[in-house]
Amino acid sequence: MNRTGIFFIGASGYIATAVIAGALAMRKGLCGSSGMVTELPQFAGLSLVDPASFAFGGWDIRRSSPLESARNFFLSSQLPSGILPAIEADLAEAGQNIYPGISTNCGRSIEHICSPSGQDRNAALGVQVMRLRRDIQEFRERNSLDCVVVVNLASTEPPIEELPSHASIGGLERCIEEDRSSELRASTLYTYAAILEGCPYINFTPSNAALLPALIRLAEERGVPVMGSDGKTGETLVKSALIPMFLLRNLEVLSWEGFNILGNMDGMVLSDPENKESKIKTKDSLLPKALGYSPHSSVHIDYVPSLDDQKTAWNFIHFRGFLSTKMSLQFIWQGYDSILAAPLVLDLARLSELARRRGESGLMRHLASFFKAPEGVEEQLLHEQAGMLFKYAQDARQNGVHT
Repeated sequence: MNRTGIFFIGASGYIATAVIAGALAMRKGLCGSSGMVTELPQFAGLSLVDPASFAFGGWDIRRSSPLESARNFFLSSQLPSGILPAIEADLAEAGQNIYPGISTNCGRSIEHICSPSGQDRNAALGVQVMRLRRDIQEFRERNSLDCVVVVNLASTEPPIEELPSHASIGGLERCIEEDRSSELRASTLYTYAAILEGCPYINFTPSNAALLPALIRLAEERGVPVMGSDGKTGETLVKSALIPMFLLRNLEVLSWEGFNILGNMDGMVLSDPENKESKIKTKDSLLPKALGYSPHSSVHIDYVPSLDDQKTAWNFIHFRGFLSTKMSLQFIWQGYDSILAAPLVLDLARLSELARRRGESGLMRHLASFFKAPEGVEEQLLHEQAGMLFKYAQDARQNGVHT
């Protein structure tokens, strides 16, 4: 089996920390694979990478280490006390693979959390790309890796308006060569560097600059599998599973209101209206696509520091039934955001490495079930998206996979 590494954008964040800690705990037999979709029977026989075998590295704009982040994470998340001491040495080793990140044109909230040193904020775009590429190369060589999967777990950037330079590979390349930093964001440069290095790329964030049309075309040309956007872990997951009930019972949804409170760094960044706009767009785009009409809907996101990694979502659904009778359904979703996301990141890395081995390129549309706003996919219902993924697994098994 090929030796594979996961290279995080946002390597000191709680999701990356949960991924690393979880994989290391699995390596030592301290936890199982609960929450991992690729451990379902549908994926048996696909020779997927063992999640316990991944090497880990990445970028972060803050001064931190996987060990320091894990200590904070385990304390705030009340995880089993016996796991951290058993993996501390491995976490310290992973710290050797963390590099300074970039925050180009990411907005005031992300600039605010940057370390004061460790990156050249004034470097030309082309210079930044070359440095990111060297970081990937060094990680690959140091750990003797056959494949590096880059996963974007960084704080949500403000949305960017699509410009002519975003539409073609040549336009994007000229934009970088001419150092037009106002037309791109950091996520664009990370993705560009990953594709040029032949790394499968996953955008687990809502940042729309990460997979511009030009980048998707470049991935197709370079034979690189990519997919996003915005990991579907909680409220939107429940929405995509519940909507079929209303459709199959011919019940009209009149309004669907969502209220979210969360802590951690993600919540702090999303307290800025600019950054929040990106998140609300992906969370609020589901209903009209899935229902086929647009009920009244609003999504509220509020930062509550004391919650740390906990997230609570309350949804109120007003619907109309027989004899025009109005009724309602309410649900409350509570969970640790990073614990919900971490096994999905391991799934996506395994499936991305598989796609690379199979010679696939461009959008991995079969991964739609993992995302709130799946690129290139109109289908929004969870069971239909899951069917796409299971069919892909069946086809891969029947057609054989290179090892």
